[in-house]
Amino acid sequence: MVKGERLSKSGHAIRDSRGDRVFAFAVYALVTLILLLVSYPLIYVVSASISNPLDIITGKLILFPRDLSVRAYQAVFHSKDLLTGYKNTILYSVAGTLINIVLTTSGAYALSRRDMWGRTAVTFMISFTMFFGGGMIPTYIVIKNLGLLNTFWVMVLPGAISATNLLIMRNYFANSVPQEIIEAAYMDGCSNVGTLLRVVLPTSMSIVAVMVIFYLVGHWNSYFSALLYLNTRSKYTLQVFLREILIKNDYGDMGTGGEASSVEMTLLYESLKFAVIVVSTLPMMLFYPFMQRYFVKGVMMGSIKG
Repeated sequence: MVKGERLSKSGHAIRDSRGDRVFAFAVYALVTLILLLVSYPLIYVVSASISNPLDIITGKLILFPRDLSVRAYQAVFHSKDLLTGYKNTILYSVAGTLINIVLTTSGAYALSRRDMWGRTAVTFMISFTMFFGGGMIPTYIVIKNLGLLNTFWVMVLPGAISATNLLIMRNYFANSVPQEIIEAAYMDGCSNVGTLLRVVLPTSMSIVAVMVIFYLVGHWNSYFSALLYLNTRSKYTLQVFLREILIKNDYGDMGTGGEASSVEMTLLYESLKFAVIVVSTLPMMLFYPFMQRYFVKGVMMGSIKG
């Protein structure tokens, strides 16, 4: 096959027209440009975290690292606050995601059942919450009256179910899981819970994986709930400590050596900001590629025929 040709389904060579080649070139050029625009800030942040802070301040650092140094990362991992935040964030994220998946899956399966009485009214009430909410102050009062303030549960229970994710998952169950399989399970004596666990979920792992990503990333990046409902530093999330560093210039207990001068401390803190960003985002960046292949299938199948 020569250049400019492609194979059809029948195996015959099809020559691309001039317009097709121009369009393909434009698409690749646009994708390359977007890739460069997205990659530059990521590469810059990583480079700044391991470069001489003076090069950052003077603007000499453009893309790649200069005068490699890991002092910023040493200061980060010497910080008890950040290690506490890491531990709390992992705990909140894992526990919260488990609760999210259990409740969302159960609710979505129930709403996808055609024999459920009143499912249209229930779906309407759930959809209503996507457009109207009580507001921050009423929500705070409710959480306070429930005794959840400054507890572990305040970080996982108020957002236990996302209406959007619930509807996406319901649509997936309704349109992608053959009803014949469910009916066959009932004929074999399987209960509703057994059908969900043994029949529906094994054939719906793509949408479950998508929901895990959505909820896990949401918990990992959440800081407003911790800022609003927690008042003990030992329960703060990583994002709250990151906010203190980036916005309030509060570096807490980061050990940088008592012999360092104020100028050295100022320079170190400049690269410290970038090091904290890298450390806080690295787990999600490593986790995301393993689940990305489920995105297109899960989201598209759950979004159509609502």
